[in-house]
Amino acid sequence: MKRTISAADRAVSVVLRQQSDLITRPQALAAGLTDGALRRRLRPDGPWRVVLPGIYLAHHGDLTAGQRVIAAVLYAGRGCVITGPAALRRVGVRVPLSEPVDVLIPATTRRLSTRFVLVHRTTRMPDKPWRLDGLRWAPPARAVADAARGNMAPRDVRALVADAVQRGRCTIQQLAAELGAGPNQRSAALRAALDEVADGIASVAEGDLRALIKKSGLPEPIYNPRLLVGDTFLAKPDAWWPDAGVACEVDSREWHLSPEGWERTQARHARMSAHGILVLHYAPRRIRSDGSGVVSELRAALAAGRQRPPLAIRAVPVPGTAGGW
Repeated sequence: MKRTISAADRAVSVVLRQQSDLITRPQALAAGLTDGALRRRLRPDGPWRVVLPGIYLAHHGDLTAGQRVIAAVLYAGRGCVITGPAALRRVGVRVPLSEPVDVLIPATTRRLSTRFVLVHRTTRMPDKPWRLDGLRWAPPARAVADAARGNMAPRDVRALVADAVQRGRCTIQQLAAELGAGPNQRSAALRAALDEVADGIASVAEGDLRALIKKSGLPEPIYNPRLLVGDTFLAKPDAWWPDAGVACEVDSREWHLSPEGWERTQARHARMSAHGILVLHYAPRRIRSDGSGVVSELRAALAAGRQRPPLAIRAVPVPGTAGGW
């Protein structure tokens, strides 16, 4: 016998299409479902299941990342703003995989974190959240700061900050403003990462090199400068000591897995060597496991480089790094 589709069924279907198979209890009742009809759909053998308090999924499969975000917004309320890793993934910033969805709500709103939703009550709701797919998202600088103040490891915070700045999603100055405006609690990793990016650090491995150099007492180099011979671009080493003509390169496998990447590295090395630069290459693992050996080699190269006349090479620092933030 063919089942008759009621007006309530049609109204519910419209909501589910708009919200990726998700619906709230008030929406279901407003569409015309009775309490009894709703209970039948939510029985163990029924077609729906509860994913958050008062939030239902119209099938028994796993939630996708996009459905988790929508469910979080339905739970927290339409006035909420998505922040943290979920907001950063939406703009293409690389963040560690995680299930929780962070949402900001006004401090006067009463709502508790539950399951995969992390609710943050704040007196600093973003002034200009950006809108996409009917949802409100925190500006990237705010999302970075909120993510960094979470449970991320310092190395992950470093990678997050570097990636967001490199991809042009936010600037060092915007991150510094968020650091100053937000709470000091759990800000140490963000402050340290921001110091490194302000120095021109472009990756986690380069951050490890910077930390090693600072700890060792070696002279501070220029990080990621553009080296020029006259007006001709020569190379952009990871670290550069101009008084000694010494360059240091961190050869991360992430950037050198292809033959083309390896050839570019070799060509850059050859260009620098041809102009008298002493080039040292280090794998990220060795920087972490044999720091004393790396420091000894750098110290010897610097001493040797200072025994000769300065090289006719001009260094242009990364824009925005001179003088800190």
